[in-house]
Order: sequence, then structure tokens, then C-alpha cells
Amino acid sequence: MSHAPEPPILIVGGGLTGLSTALHLGERCRWLLFEREDRVGGHARTDVVRGFCFDKTGHWLHLRDPYTMGLVRELLPGTTPDNELVQVARRARVLSHGVLTRYPFQANLHGLPPQVISECLLGFIRAHFDPASAEAPRNFEDFCYKRFGAGIARHFMIPYNHKIWGVHPREITAAWCSRFVPIPSLEEVIRGAVGDTPPEMGYNIHFLYPRRGGIETLTRALLSRLPTERVRCGAALERLDLGRREATIAGEVVPYRAVVATLPLPELCRRIADLPDEMARWAEKLRCTPVRYLNVATRVPPRAEYHWLYVPEERYPFYRVGIYTNAVPEMAPPGCGSLYVELSDRGPAPRLDDLMPGVAEALCVAGAIATPDDILFAELRELTYAYVVFDDHYYEAVARLRSYLEAHDIYPRGRYGSWTYNSMEDCLLLGREVAGLLGEQLRCKEG
Repeated sequence: MSHAPEPPILIVGGGLTGLSTALHLGERCRWLLFEREDRVGGHARTDVVRGFCFDKTGHWLHLRDPYTMGLVRELLPGTTPDNELVQVARRARVLSHGVLTRYPFQANLHGLPPQVISECLLGFIRAHFDPASAEAPRNFEDFCYKRFGAGIARHFMIPYNHKIWGVHPREITAAWCSRFVPIPSLEEVIRGAVGDTPPEMGYNIHFLYPRRGGIETLTRALLSRLPTERVRCGAALERLDLGRREATIAGEVVPYRAVVATLPLPELCRRIADLPDEMARWAEKLRCTPVRYLNVATRVPPRAEYHWLYVPEERYPFYRVGIYTNAVPEMAPPGCGSLYVELSDRGPAPRLDDLMPGVAEALCVAGAIATPDDILFAELRELTYAYVVFDDHYYEAVARLRSYLEAHDIYPRGRYGSWTYNSMEDCLLLGREVAGLLGEQLRCKEG
């Protein structure tokens, strides 16, 4: 007597987490991957315009885990220039008070105006010896004052993070930042203030990047390991019925055994037909800010030597500028430059022609270009989901939603499925983690 095959595991979203999930499920379980766009990759995609390559802002590979290092080098073995990885020693700078200093700001005060150095250094020393600094911070703003003192908080930490997150740091918890915010010692701050240059610090002092084709080279390498008949693009999740264990995707009703959902968690919840009102209310508490950015092509090589630049001051229209071609010249035609410019404005969408004069002038101040005439063309883009806001509701809302969904065999994963702030490496590891979890659980059920 024959038995009907088990329904498949559905992977919704073909970004790095979805692709990694499929790769690590392999042949252990039947799976199907659906991507709403016309090609996979999610945010790890590269657009090529007139010979210039642009990622969706900076997508440098910061690998710390031995497994992901081995996986990426296996996927991009360097046997040809098209699959070669370049290792780059980070050159990051900060534009503040009209000068460029090394990153991180808090450990590299040398070169700033003397009164700014004095304010920052004395503030750090006072905070360092203040017993109140050992107390748990109330929020991220309080964290900045307790760890860095009033000067560094005022001149960099508060304004920069306000620009990048789109909300004031007092609205963000301090818990998210332990990995991503370098905290120098008193000795390192003093050395950096007097020009006795401390070593580079932070989680990203080195990075890897494909020699050609932008970060989508990695995406294509992952896709090449998957059976093409199981990957379907142009197929968006429209509805999820937990009771019936059915998903409606591109008009087709598909039964499932489990779902790995990498689309943004609020979007997932909105598509669940029978989501309880209580869970819907938790989903409504999730906050995220968008980001507009510019792809900028230059007709000459950029003047600056940095890979990316942090810009805390409100008078400039962007909070970060990155120069792809300073890491990999092949990101642009010979003798040209390829940049990304992350804008701090979250208001009504501007016209590109209205935006560019101010941006070009600021890029000249930042040393990225010599004159606005260096710009060959620019494109305005937007990421609807960019930075998850870690507010007072965040941890409970995410925990409750994840617990409920996983009890119904729905596994939200990835940067926006997990609703977090993480790296490409984290996304690859999340795919391996959920594939292992499902493999074990489904074998138990079959047994």
C-alpha cells in the first residue's frame, strides 16, 4: 500500500538565510523555496548599471565563525577571478568638526579641535571613575553617557545613532549593542587622544569581499548548490493558514510540514489568516525604520582612501558613505568609482534633482570627491525595512511571537524574520541552525 508523500518544508524568502536553510537541509527533508522577487538574494544582491556595481549599501563579509569561513571559502574558492575573495584591512573614518579621524571616534580623538578633545577626554575620565557608571543603563542614551562620558556622547554617540536608527537613542534599549559598539579602555582613549595610535578595534577590522560581481557573487554561489526545480522566484507568500497547514503562494495553495519564514516578522504576521488577536497586538508593537540611499558613480577615482565614513553631524545629509572601489576596483569601470551614500532623512521622498546638490557638496567636504562634476550619475533607492528598533516592547514581543509561531511549526529566521540586527554571517548560521532543528524534529516525528 503506497503512502502519500509528506508535505514539504516551505522556505519563504530567498535571502542568505533562506538559501542557507535549503543548502543545509539538503536531501534530508523535502523542501521548496519561494522568493517574491525575480531573483534570489534579498538584501545580498548587486545591481549593475552602465558597468558600475552597487550592493544594497555596504555588504562586507565580517566572518568570525570557523564554519562560515570554511563555507564561504568553499563557495568562492578563488580558482578564477570570478569566484575569488579579497581580504581587506578596514579603513574606516569619522567626519567630525571638519576633520577626518580614525574609527572608532571614542578611541581616536587626536586631530579634533583641542576644546573637543578636552571635553571628550575629561568626560570619559569622569565617567570611568563615577560609581554610577557601573549601574545598569536605563536605555542606549544612558549607556552612552555612562560608558563614554558627556563629551563623546554629545559629539558622536548620540547624534550618529540618532541619524542611523531614525529614533532618539533614549527610545532604544542598551542590550542590543554589546557586540557592535567598541568600548575602549581608559588607556586606549588617552593614547588615541594624544596621537599614540591604538590598534584597530571593533568586530570588523578585516573583511572579505568578492573580487568581481559584488556580494551577489556569494548569493549565486549558494544558489548553484541547490536543485533549480525546488527554487521558485516571482512567488510571494499571500496567506498562511495555521489550522489547515496551508500557504497560498502566488495564487497556489501549498500544504506544508513546516515553514521557515525569512520575510519581515510583521509582514509574516499580517499574512496569517488565523493569527489570534493577542499575537496581532504584539506584532503591532514591532518597529523598524527605513533607509534611503544613493548609488553614486564617479567618472574619476574617489579622492578618499577610506572604505567607509561615519558622519554624526546633523548638517550633513548622510550618516555613512562607503566606497566600493577602494576595496575592490573591479566594482566600477577602469578609472572610475562606485559609492553608496546612506541618507539620514526619513521624511517624504525627495526628488533626486533636489537632493543631489547638497549631497555632492557634502561629499566634497568628506573628501570622497573633488568637485560635484566628478559624479557621473546617481540613483535614489530605499529599503523599507532597514533598522529594527530595540525599544521597551521589543524583547517581549519577539519572544511571544516566536514561541507562538514555532508551536505551530512556523520558524521565523533571518535578520528581519528573527527581527534583529545582525550580519551576513549570522544569517548563514541561522539557516544552518533551523535546518538542523527541523531535521531532528522531523526525524523524531517520523519515528
